[in-house]
Amino acid sequence: MSEAFRPRSNSAPRSFQGRLKFFGRMVLDLQILTIYRDLRTVLPSLSGRVLDVGCGESPYRHLMDPTKTTYTGIDIVDAEKFDYINPDVIPFDGKRIPFPDESFDALICTEVLEHVLEHQTLTDEMLRVLKPGGRGIITIPWSARFHYIPHDYFRYTPSALKHIFRGFDSITIQPRGSDVSVIANKLIVMWFRNLIPSRKRFIPLIPIWALGLPIPAVATAAAHLGLWLGLGSEDDPLGYTIDVSKRP
Repeated sequence: MSEAFRPRSNSAPRSFQGRLKFFGRMVLDLQILTIYRDLRTVLPSLSGRVLDVGCGESPYRHLMDPTKTTYTGIDIVDAEKFDYINPDVIPFDGKRIPFPDESFDALICTEVLEHVLEHQTLTDEMLRVLKPGGRGIITIPWSARFHYIPHDYFRYTPSALKHIFRGFDSITIQPRGSDVSVIANKLIVMWFRNLIPSRKRFIPLIPIWALGLPIPAVATAAAHLGLWLGLGSEDDPLGYTIDVSKRP
């Protein structure tokens, strides 16, 4: 099965152009926006050795204080298949984290577990390498299209997440967005996926799509307003942020 509308790689805002891309993307990419909103409240407070599991191009590293943290990023050997190129990454097999027990004071793992068939093995490894009293921040999608085909395997409910992370001392599961942002996100993706038709016979329809641009514009405005005001049901969110800690 081919992937006609593959996700864009999430790159760190290292330059002026990179910052424009990183923050400008959040106008339309509500998944990235909600992940960033959650991480920016937590990552600046981390200290010590921090592990980024499945780090890609380390897009959220800049949120950590480099004077208080030592950052380590790991990703699978074939990360370039996901359009991620990061020379600072330590490669691993996607299952066993290549560090001794209790090596890290904190860890993050963003939008990775849905791509891991043996997800319990990896979450158990996160627990193993985390020091007593350490903290972990994990994000996963809920309402997301089939992406990075065929390496997309799961969507997890809060009930499943409580079971998967049961080895940790505390687990807090926070929905990101609501059904309002989900509907808007689907409209935005649908619109822009069809703006560049994969078949030449659809090209004459481009003016019609252009005339209908107020539809995704209104959807985008409604989504941002809904996130700001907390509108809609959190039973059908964009995704979840899991905050875990290990018993001291």
